[in-house]
Amino acid sequence: MNIDSIINGIVIDHITAGKAMQIYTKLNLDALDCQVAIIKNASSNKNGRKDIIKIADEIDIDLGALAVICPTATVNIIRDSKVIEKRALKLPERIENVMRCKNPRCITTTEQEIRHIFILTNPETAEYRCMYCDTKANN
Repeated sequence: MNIDSIINGIVIDHITAGKAMQIYTKLNLDALDCQVAIIKNASSNKNGRKDIIKIADEIDIDLGALAVICPTATVNIIRDSKVIEKRALKLPERIENVMRCKNPRCITTTEQEIRHIFILTNPETAEYRCMYCDTKANN
């Protein structure tokens, strides 16, 4: 399989195998007018398999949301076919509308307009809890 290299854009690499579509959806990459390539189950020396997303445009990416979905991912900024910057991912203290609360009694279940807000409670295990009901999130 041949995927052209990117001249100017972004490559999200080292995505845990199987998570590329979740990232594609959560980051609203479907709304872009540029080329977006999703490579699933590519060979990886470290993990055996990985996913990769290539975006043929320089856009702002929600690095916090990306870190929550896949903390192992790396973001490479490409200009003139060369990596000019690697952006590190850091778990944000607070995230909004990246996950949904699984507690059926949570106010976010009954009130549709309320934003789904989670607070980082344990950085070592990437544990987030719902701001409203304190339910542990499923990452």
